[in-house]
Amino acid sequence: MGSRDRISGSIPLRNNNNVPDEQTRDSPIIFGKRLLQHFEFNSSYRNLNHGGTALLSQQTLKKQRRYQDLAEAKPDQFIRYDTPDVLNESREAVANLLNAPTETVVFVPNATTGVNTILRNITWNDDGKDEILYFSIIYGGCGKAVDYIVDSGLGRVSSREIPLTYPLEDDEVVVAFKDAIGNCAQDGKRARICIFDTVSSLPAVRLPYEEINKICKEERILSLVDGAQGVGMIDIDLNALDPDFFVSNCHKWLYVPRGCAVLYVPLRNQALITSSLPTSHGYISKSGGRFNPLPKRNESPFVDNFQFVGTLDTSAYLCVTDAIDWREHVLGGEARIREYIQTLARDGGRRAAQILGTEVLDNKSGTMSKCAMTNVALPLDIKETSEAFAWMEKTAMDDYKTFIPLFMHNGRPWARISAQTYLDIEDFEWAGKTLLDLCGRVAKGEYKSI
Repeated sequence: MGSRDRISGSIPLRNNNNVPDEQTRDSPIIFGKRLLQHFEFNSSYRNLNHGGTALLSQQTLKKQRRYQDLAEAKPDQFIRYDTPDVLNESREAVANLLNAPTETVVFVPNATTGVNTILRNITWNDDGKDEILYFSIIYGGCGKAVDYIVDSGLGRVSSREIPLTYPLEDDEVVVAFKDAIGNCAQDGKRARICIFDTVSSLPAVRLPYEEINKICKEERILSLVDGAQGVGMIDIDLNALDPDFFVSNCHKWLYVPRGCAVLYVPLRNQALITSSLPTSHGYISKSGGRFNPLPKRNESPFVDNFQFVGTLDTSAYLCVTDAIDWREHVLGGEARIREYIQTLARDGGRRAAQILGTEVLDNKSGTMSKCAMTNVALPLDIKETSEAFAWMEKTAMDDYKTFIPLFMHNGRPWARISAQTYLDIEDFEWAGKTLLDLCGRVAKGEYKSI
């Protein structure tokens, strides 16, 4: 019996919440609206933004609340003595999923925290030549983290943006990266670290992150892979990839409660990461030892650093094993889930674009769209896009009970739609019709009345 079962009691994972007996790994999985019964959606709400604000199953939610109840019933017993053991089981479960050694993974609240943790632990050289490379489609919060590091670096580090204007083939992205490295050297700078996505946020595009990581190795540039949109959506093998740093949200596509992300640091780089964010009891001070009141320590200094980072509700971390189990037993496992959501994103995006009379954002080889989100062009021709987008997103919520992120790329308006196991092609048709209706209302000038 594992620690989570010992302390939380038996909560069935199989055949619960009306899960049909035949729905197992070896039988056809019934995806689509039938699965809505396993989630806590309001009956009037249609969730098309899983890539933005994800969710968890009712079963995992029950587990989380059980952990929270135990923390309230016997706070010191649970936090000091029980939590570390369940946390280790969660680390082992996600490590197995990512094909990584357990001692290389810890949990942080979200991918942005993971990126900040890495950047703030790097010691920049005093000669002022260090440079952070990143692509123009970087997630906004991580882009601002780069800005902060530069702004507070006292001239020791600068940054270089690599512009990407899609659609692009993978080799064009790779060429842009190599050009940036060359330009960095010509300018007398040193490419110290590069931040790049597995799948970017806006636009939602799968990058050739494997090849970018390979080039980082060849050029001796530290690789920081932002897999915020990663685990649970695409297949990730960290043993094969072998990045210098990797972070991925578990609360996005893996159905783990918010907020929980896995941070991977291989053994060769763990000495670089001396502190969690914020610094807490696990930090080993150069000036001498300090009292650590926590009774259960991890023999790995890296893992111990992240085991207790202040008083937080870490129940989401404890649910990782439960969420992975639920996906295996109820949905048939990761491969089946990925196949369904990636196929639905591709086919659903095309259907929505057909309704709108536009197109999806993709390249000829189709590599950009090998994920579970799709970008559909909008039939809009207006100058006040920011005002119109704000009105459309709020009106979609108020009048249509949904949310669809809107953005500009390459001078054109786009909508991002997320596929999920509880959606089907009809949801994408509905999204296309809803966006068409909203565009029509914008054309009539309704957004100008706010």
